[in-house]
Amino acid sequence: MNESSSINSKEPAIIDINNLCLTFETQTEPVHALSDINLQVNSGDFVSLIGPSGCGKTTLLRVIADLEKPTSGSISVEGKTPNQARLDRAYGYVFQTPALLPWRNIEANIHLPLEMSGYSKDEQKSLSNQYLSLVGLSGFEKKYPWQLSGGMQQRVSIARALSFDPDMLLMDEPFGALDEITRDRLNEELLRLWEQTKKTVVFVTHSIPEAVFLSSKIVVMSARPGKIINVIETNFPKDRNLDIRESKEFLKVSQLVREGLKEGHSDGS
Repeated sequence: MNESSSINSKEPAIIDINNLCLTFETQTEPVHALSDINLQVNSGDFVSLIGPSGCGKTTLLRVIADLEKPTSGSISVEGKTPNQARLDRAYGYVFQTPALLPWRNIEANIHLPLEMSGYSKDEQKSLSNQYLSLVGLSGFEKKYPWQLSGGMQQRVSIARALSFDPDMLLMDEPFGALDEITRDRLNEELLRLWEQTKKTVVFVTHSIPEAVFLSSKIVVMSARPGKIINVIETNFPKDRNLDIRESKEFLKVSQLVREGLKEGHSDGS
């Protein structure tokens, strides 16, 4: 396992962050959200960001997505500015809640980003069918969001994010509101999707078991201002299932994450 504050590789990083800081100006006093972030993510990585509430995990994801602007430091996404990467649709974004339009059926919800990108109706139909099949929801095209369970709605959200074939998936605690049984099932499904699509994934979570189970690399962050305490590399097979959570290696990595979180909480307090 590799334990460092950055991920080194001979290949160019698909996400390259150097000395990044972000401070929010408020009416009372500045809020220092991120401090001296250095992180490189390579093509095909599944990277989880984990840390205590308010540590800046989602803020860092939003910086990558060009939804927040850093105060200082640098970031490139596929060798471009985050703004250009967003305009080029380099990533699909999956929010904490599915954010589906209730007046559109499932098929039409998936069509939305394709419509905005100028795909023909035939292409929209073909791609929505392809990705609904990929997430196991063929036959639900004409259903409306309110007719689906929370887990099914998130699978639609993932299908929508994948529909225009981005290089990356940015996922902000997509399973956090689901019950444990549904969450476990979707964790396994997400691993299958990752293996099939070869996407690069950056995933925000509060759950140590979820981070360890899903990730090729786990970024452990401190309490605010968010800093990277550790980057832990796992070597689990891509075709793993939930049984691996009982293995010695899984428990060992989980303990490393737990120790990093403890250290980060002490530093931030």
